[in-house]
Amino acid sequence: MRQSFIAKNPSVLVFLACLALFTLTVTVLAEGFGIGVISTSFVKTLGKTLCLCLVAIAMDLVWGYCGILSLGHFAFFGLGGYMIGMWLMYERTRLIVADSLAAAQLPPTPQEISGAIGSQIFGVVGSSDFPFVWGFAHSLTLQLMLVVLVPGLLALVFGWLAFRSRVTGVYLSILTQAMTLALALYLFQNESGLRGNNGLSGLQNLPGLDAVPQSIISIWFLWGSALALGLGYMLGAWVVSGKFGNVIKGIRDDEARVRFLGYSVESYKLFIFTLTAIIAGIAGALYYPQAGIINPGEIAPIASIYLAVWVAIGGRGRLYGAVIGAAVVSLLSTWFTGGQAPDIPLGFYTISWVDWWQVLLGLSFVLVTLFAPKGIGGLFDLIAHRISPNRHGADLGPDMGAFREKEATE
Repeated sequence: MRQSFIAKNPSVLVFLACLALFTLTVTVLAEGFGIGVISTSFVKTLGKTLCLCLVAIAMDLVWGYCGILSLGHFAFFGLGGYMIGMWLMYERTRLIVADSLAAAQLPPTPQEISGAIGSQIFGVVGSSDFPFVWGFAHSLTLQLMLVVLVPGLLALVFGWLAFRSRVTGVYLSILTQAMTLALALYLFQNESGLRGNNGLSGLQNLPGLDAVPQSIISIWFLWGSALALGLGYMLGAWVVSGKFGNVIKGIRDDEARVRFLGYSVESYKLFIFTLTAIIAGIAGALYYPQAGIINPGEIAPIASIYLAVWVAIGGRGRLYGAVIGAAVVSLLSTWFTGGQAPDIPLGFYTISWVDWWQVLLGLSFVLVTLFAPKGIGGLFDLIAHRISPNRHGADLGPDMGAFREKEATE
């Protein structure tokens, strides 16, 4: 009898239940709909953390399961944010300009309105003309389509060029890092049409919802982020659970052997690379309206390296490990860098966590790599094995052969 997807992957149901319980608890404790124990700013932090968990799943799919160490996936995350940010900024400015011109003796022409909007948005970079990249900024539907299309097409073109040339390993990582750096440097220029170093701001103000307090809007985004994370987790589990998942794990373990068996390795890698870029773009589109601002610094290469560190600490090759790693590290980062962690006076020196957090993060990455390659997610594996001992006699894990794993579970 053929088992259902949930029956074959009980961890998906457990994850969705935990996510639903978390979302419900935050909603009840928040200011918007609950008793006000959790502040609106912290609700936004939790909502942003869910988005980071989603992009961590994308990173785990492409690295932990397919073996492609991409150091450029945060670029796709940022592009998704820019796409939705353009509509938010345009529409918000249009409403403000329309209100200010409503009292004029003569009704403003469309050209006057467009010029006023352009002056408001691009005055900071000495211009009032709309660049061509803002051609669809007036339409929410089109910009939402671009949230998917722009990261997807960039990943498709980049991946096609890289994979057809059979660039692998550290060279592919360097290439993805170079792509991210080039994109960030381009966006820093005013000529990019995205306000250069200033980026897009005021994204937390949703057009037409001025009367709705941020406490309510933050809960809406929390729900949206939780829904996206749940769907992303299910999609990721579905991708890696079937034959397709066995092939990409085989590519990770022994690419030459999979190619020898007749599989189109480049096609599989291109599909997973593009799919995860789209997931990252959607995560970014949900993240930046909660952050309120996006600038080229968000796409800096260091951000993609942090993403790899989160997945490594959580445990690559495990979707729940990526989620745990992203949630733990990002929340700890907020706590340490926000000045909430108490400094430690040593008499001759005071440890300030704002300065030492990144050192601690780097040290954690080194220790996990050397002594706990399965990351935090490995602890759950130990618990699961104690409850249900593995009687197949095979070691399972991301570094073991996919074919051995398949043989052991049959």
